[in-house]
Amino acid sequence: MVAKKTKGKQSILFEHPPYIIGAGAVAGKKEGDGPLGKYFDWVEEDPMFGGETWEDAEGRMQKKAAQLAIEKAGLKEGDIRYLLAGDLLDQLIATSFGIMSLEIPLFGVYGACSTMGESLSLGAVLVEGGYAEHIVALTSSHNAGAERQFRFPLAYGNQKPLSATWTVTGSGALVVSNEPGKKSMDPQFIIKGITTGKIVDYGIKDSMNMGSCMAPAACDVIYQNLQDFNLKPEDYDKIITGDLGLVGKEILLDMLSAKGYDISQQYMDCGIEIYDIQEQDVHSGGSGCGCSAITLAGYILETMRQGTWKKILFVPTGALLSKVSYNEGKTVPGIAHGIIIERV
Repeated sequence: MVAKKTKGKQSILFEHPPYIIGAGAVAGKKEGDGPLGKYFDWVEEDPMFGGETWEDAEGRMQKKAAQLAIEKAGLKEGDIRYLLAGDLLDQLIATSFGIMSLEIPLFGVYGACSTMGESLSLGAVLVEGGYAEHIVALTSSHNAGAERQFRFPLAYGNQKPLSATWTVTGSGALVVSNEPGKKSMDPQFIIKGITTGKIVDYGIKDSMNMGSCMAPAACDVIYQNLQDFNLKPEDYDKIITGDLGLVGKEILLDMLSAKGYDISQQYMDCGIEIYDIQEQDVHSGGSGCGCSAITLAGYILETMRQGTWKKILFVPTGALLSKVSYNEGKTVPGIAHGIIIERV
C-alpha cells in the first residue's frame, strides 16, 4: 500500500483524494482594502477583534475562521475529528487560546508561514488513511503580534528596507473530508497529492528579507513535485507560492530556470497579490501564515470555482527563525510544502 501511494522522493499521490468542502477567510482592514478584499468572508475593522491584546485578537480570528469554514461545509463542530492548526507566536498561543472553546482534538503544527501547507498535508493524510472523516486545517498571523515578537513593537516606528514584507492580519480555515460536500462547494475540490518540503538553508541572516530566505525552499519543493509526478509547469494552471514577495519571486524564477524549468507563465505569489504594492506601502509584499491561508480560502478557491483554473500547485513558504535563533546570530532556513488541488 505504501508503495502505491508514495511518488518519487518526497510526494504522495492519494488513491482516494480527500475533498475540500468548506473554507473560511477572516481578514484585517488593510487586507480588506487590498485587491482581494471582496473574496474574504469577514473583514474586521477593529485590529483588536474585540480582544485586549494583539495575541488575543489573533486567537479570535482563528476561532471565527474555523467556525465559518465548518458552517459553510454544512457541519457542526462536533463533526470535526481533528483540528490541525498553528501560528507564528511563541508556543502557538494564538491557536491554543483561540480555539480552546471549540473542544475539538488538536494537533498543533508549526511550519512558520508554510503552516497551511503542513496542516493541509497532514490533514489529507489522516482523512485519506481513514483516521478521520472531517478535519479542519487552520492558521493565522497578525501584523502587530508578529512585529512585536520578531522585530519591533509598532510604536517604535522603525524604518524597514524595501526587501521587507508586511505581515498579513488574517486567518484561513479549510474543512477536508472523505466525501464530497453536501452544502456549499459546487463544483468540488480535491487534494490530489502532496509534496513535503525539506529544510533548505542558503546561509542568509537578514530577517528583513524573507523572500530570499524562503525562495530556495520553494524552488526545491516545486522542482521535486515536477520530478516526482513527471509533470511539466504547463500541466498546472497556476503554481502559487505563499509569500516570497517581489524579491523572492525573481530569485525563485532564476533558480528554477537554472534547473531547466520555466514557470513564469504559471507563477503567482500570494504576497504580491494580496496588497496593492504601489498604493499600500507594504514594500516587497505580504507575508505571515495568514497570507497564503486567506488567499487560498478566498481568492484561489473562488477562481477555481468559476472555472478559470482547474489544477493548481499551492506552495506556502516559511522562514524557520525565532527571536532566539536570530539574536544568537543563526541563519534563517526556509521550508515549503506543495499541495495539488484540482477542481472536479
